Amino acid sequence: MFWASKLLNFVYQPLAWVVLLVLLSSALVHRRPAWSRRLGVSAAAILLLMGWTPLPDTLLRTLESQYRPMNLPKGSTGFHGVVVLGGALEPAYQWSAPGQAALNEAAERMTEVLPLLRNDPNLRLVFTGGSGELTTTELSEAQRAKIFFDGQGVSPQRVTYESKSRTTYENAVLTRQLNGIDASQPWLLLTTASHMPRAMAVFRAAGWNVSAYPVDFRSGVKSSWTGYSMDAGFKKWRQFLHEWIGLWAYRLTGQA
Repeated sequence: MFWASKLLNFVYQPLAWVVLLVLLSSALVHRRPAWSRRLGVSAAAILLLMGWTPLPDTLLRTLESQYRPMNLPKGSTGFHGVVVLGGALEPAYQWSAPGQAALNEAAERMTEVLPLLRNDPNLRLVFTGGSGELTTTELSEAQRAKIFFDGQGVSPQRVTYESKSRTTYENAVLTRQLNGIDASQPWLLLTTASHMPRAMAVFRAAGWNVSAYPVDFRSGVKSSWTGYSMDAGFKKWRQFLHEWIGLWAYRLTGQA
């Protein structure tokens, strides 16, 4: 599944579609000029449409609205612990400043668990994440997460790290195999809101007793219909396609 996800990375990125259409248009410019023009116009239309942010916002909202934010009581939450999925940390080579964490746009996966730990001193934290890169790195994501949580003053005795998983399915399966982990206990599952439908399906299929604690919402309650940004639009399209295609891939392979 890991290698398949890397191969499908082309499908997740609308800019790649534009490049492919431009290349096809250039190849047909002399032999099929009419088709070349059609492909060129299609590439331009996709490029322009991609920047209209209300459309990807609406699509993302269909994923993010499946699990709403959870309000937990003060003190004991009734949960055994919280499982935090990796994906919020920059690649290892960017961790060049000693003792400083490098977080990406999904930083809420790391920061929103801290109030939970302060609120419930009995809550246990499990972080799961190895390396999503094709080549091995000096620091797995779990090792980078340890640097972050240690820097935030989280007691090492409260945290368990899983450092070999590379996909959401491996997050669920390998974390359940850790010593001292009882997946039948009530756990919170903390990840990006648009990723939550896929994560919940996979964890429950793997035998976890989890409740969703979504963070990192991207679509908002409503969108401005005049919103336009190619940079933001590209990122939102890529996020939606990654999650939507990934969810169906897991369902078709019986992993969710």
